Amino acid sequence: MKIPLTLLAGALLAGLAVLAALVSFIWTPHDAAGMNIAARLLPPGGDHLLGTDHFGRDVLSMLMVGARTSIAVAIVAVGMGVALGVPLGLVAAAGRGGFADEIIMRGNDLIFAFPALVIAILITAVFGPSAVNAILAIGIFNTPVFARVTRGAALSLWTLDYIRAAEVAGKGRARISLEHILPNIANILIVQGTIQFSLGILAEAGLSYVGLGAQPPTPSWGRMLAEAQTMISLAPHLALIPGMAIVMTVLGLNLVGDGLRDLLDPRMRRAR
Repeated sequence: MKIPLTLLAGALLAGLAVLAALVSFIWTPHDAAGMNIAARLLPPGGDHLLGTDHFGRDVLSMLMVGARTSIAVAIVAVGMGVALGVPLGLVAAAGRGGFADEIIMRGNDLIFAFPALVIAILITAVFGPSAVNAILAIGIFNTPVFARVTRGAALSLWTLDYIRAAEVAGKGRARISLEHILPNIANILIVQGTIQFSLGILAEAGLSYVGLGAQPPTPSWGRMLAEAQTMISLAPHLALIPGMAIVMTVLGLNLVGDGLRDLLDPRMRRAR
């Protein structure tokens, strides 16, 4: 089976961010939170490969730890969306227009009415800003996405002959959903999960940018951008570096999603 080039290119870009995050657990060039006012606003090069910020913190070290923060938030938030949304979508599809289907879908519509940023504001107004609350906000927003995708994919399977044969054999809707529906829509959910993962990193950066994500001294790509905006004329690298990290990671994950779709979708394989 030929691996799509988009998958390889995306894996390379996203893999760099994952590698930086993993390495940051055991090594960074400098203390990511260590301040050295005497070395503030140094340009890239020398002992500080990507320069320093207005507090004298090493940008490369902050970027590596920020990757860990962004990826961790996105993984947990997407996992939360999968854990809640997929079962709800399966239940709604099994109901096929019944009471459970209507309740779940109208609940999804209600959540869709509030963007992740608004949900984050509501949560932080009660519990305060933190990475955990950013996860809750992004996870809550991901739930109806996975519920809708699961329901739409599952509904098309409930009309097929082998599902009707399973019903005639006496299998209940829950068992059919787990044994026959879920395995056959797993490829769709994997692709959607990859896309939501990229959006989760973007959402975490956005929430941190406005002060609703990870709090100091924990580095975050979004907060690095927020702190750099007043220094952009003096040290443009402070904004360019985390901005490019976000762009390249999100682009890589989207390419991975496109590549997985081409690889896992039989219709795409036939087209090639």
